[in-house]
Amino acid sequence: MANAASGMAVHDDCKLRFLELKAKRTHRFIVFKIEEKQKQVVVEKVGEPGKGYDDFAASLPANECRYAVYDFDFVTAENCQKSRIFFIAWSPDTSRVRSKMIYASSKDRFKRELDGIQVELQATDPTEMGLDVIKSRAS
Repeated sequence: MANAASGMAVHDDCKLRFLELKAKRTHRFIVFKIEEKQKQVVVEKVGEPGKGYDDFAASLPANECRYAVYDFDFVTAENCQKSRIFFIAWSPDTSRVRSKMIYASSKDRFKRELDGIQVELQATDPTEMGLDVIKSRAS
């Protein structure tokens, strides 16, 4: 089903991989990209559970938009092990205007397909989604 606003569909693999991350914890992160010619959101990269935040950050291109989901594990002040699933809309200042518009207009519908996102971040440069930002938004 294509999105009326931007005409983007969501590939079934996106939902499947997200469910694996959420329920089975078989992935640390997932990077999604919009295939403009096919008019759909697809999975670009999946990070295994052993991968860390630096691997995740390095998988986002410096000058192209992406959506990403990151499963962040942390320990609370009460010493409880917790996890938060972050949705990150990566839209660097150096990306094409058309690309930014397509990603912005498709974001809400795509996010609705991924049931279980707990925190959303919008980032235009790496400092806006740094580990310190993620830690502060997790608790």
